[in-house]
Amino acid sequence: MSHPHDHGHATAAQASRGRLQVVLAITLAVMVVEVVGALASGSFALLADAGHMLTDAGGVALALVAARLAARPATTSATFGWQRAEILAALVNGLVVAVVGVVVLVEGVQRALHPPEVSAGLMVAVAALGLVANAVSMRLLSSGQAASLNVRGAYLEVLGDLLGSVAVIVAAVVILTTGFTAADGIASIVIGLLIVPRAVMLLRSVAHVLLEATPDGVDLDAVRTHIVGLPGVVDVHDLHAWTITSGVPVLSAHVVVSDEVFGCGSSGGVLDALHTCLSGHFDVEHCTFQLEPAAHVAHEGRTHA
Repeated sequence: MSHPHDHGHATAAQASRGRLQVVLAITLAVMVVEVVGALASGSFALLADAGHMLTDAGGVALALVAARLAARPATTSATFGWQRAEILAALVNGLVVAVVGVVVLVEGVQRALHPPEVSAGLMVAVAALGLVANAVSMRLLSSGQAASLNVRGAYLEVLGDLLGSVAVIVAAVVILTTGFTAADGIASIVIGLLIVPRAVMLLRSVAHVLLEATPDGVDLDAVRTHIVGLPGVVDVHDLHAWTITSGVPVLSAHVVVSDEVFGCGSSGGVLDALHTCLSGHFDVEHCTFQLEPAAHVAHEGRTHA
């Protein structure tokens, strides 16, 4: 019995490439405006937000490059293609954002202790522009961030920028109304505190994929129960589930079938049942099942589970 198999796969980030390009253009434009505004106003909070936007631009650019690499077809030397490039890009994103967050925190503390003079009016105008631009970028990425770590990294960075713009606006209003110039440094600290936890969350998600941990939302005990409950299946062992890249969870298992089923050539029906059982939970076309007759169990090593 033969079955057509189409192993072509578009990753979740590839569907968001057009939106990522628009977000990159918006981010670069606002970053330039914020740098000019920071130099003119003397606001480090504004410069910190511009620095964060620079890392965002780099992150989005990495996401675009990774999405293009992930679209490359599989070869004999890269049997899953370059799909993991998206996860590596998310790793770089997380590391860069973490470093920027620490630098902003350190400089923010120094500015809060020794506040310089700043032009609060210009701060408000530039930060308001950044707020609007980041809101537009978030809206563009909202639909893809739940399906792709790569897009989620860009989305979280834009969210941090939006909150950073809010912090700059609040600091500027405080300076305008009270003359408390240390508010600029305090706003920088707030921005740093927004950046670091996001980097940690992203790095944790990346580590989960790179360690080939069980995908979120997958209960392997329930999967095992479903497989064993199929007609002709006696047992299952060496059951593993992991993620190639965002949106591509896969599974492998040794499935023990009754000697009668195996002997009469009905194993194709078991494979069909396995695919039907797991569809909707895994990238079934990339799942691997080794069917074994019950008599073969005695030849398996004791470490198999």
